[in-house]
Amino acid sequence: MTKFPMTIQGAKALEDELKHLKSVLRPQITQAIAEARELGDLKENAEYHAAREQQGMVEARIRDIEGRLQNAQVIDIANIPHSGKVIFGVTVEIINTETEESLTYQIVGDDEADIKQGKLSVSSPIARALVGKEEGDVVIVKTPSGVVEYEIVEVRHL
Repeated sequence: MTKFPMTIQGAKALEDELKHLKSVLRPQITQAIAEARELGDLKENAEYHAAREQQGMVEARIRDIEGRLQNAQVIDIANIPHSGKVIFGVTVEIINTETEESLTYQIVGDDEADIKQGKLSVSSPIARALVGKEEGDVVIVKTPSGVVEYEIVEVRHL
């Protein structure tokens, strides 16, 4: 079975979501289904059908999260010695060599990626180009809008 890399924060976020789904949403939906059943004919009961549909979505999400956590390889970047090399979990500051624009990203797993929060998926084109390189290296990234050159300014283990 393939293991998927995940940061400690990403694993905790999934565990928190799983706990919320199981301890809060699941009982609420069960209660809503019970109340809808009391209203009578289930064939024409919109509340019942909506609650059952929501129950199906919540149960699917629970199974999805449990599967992801079971196949996760949780990596604590704080326990890995700093080498200046870009690896999974590090926070990297890069500069666009053409525009001098500075960007800072943390390389994270696919489930954790959120570009607005500066979390870049390890499978994204930029991350794939950065991984394995060191501070001071210039990397060439092929993007849909063309080729972009970035210089790696700093690699931090946060």
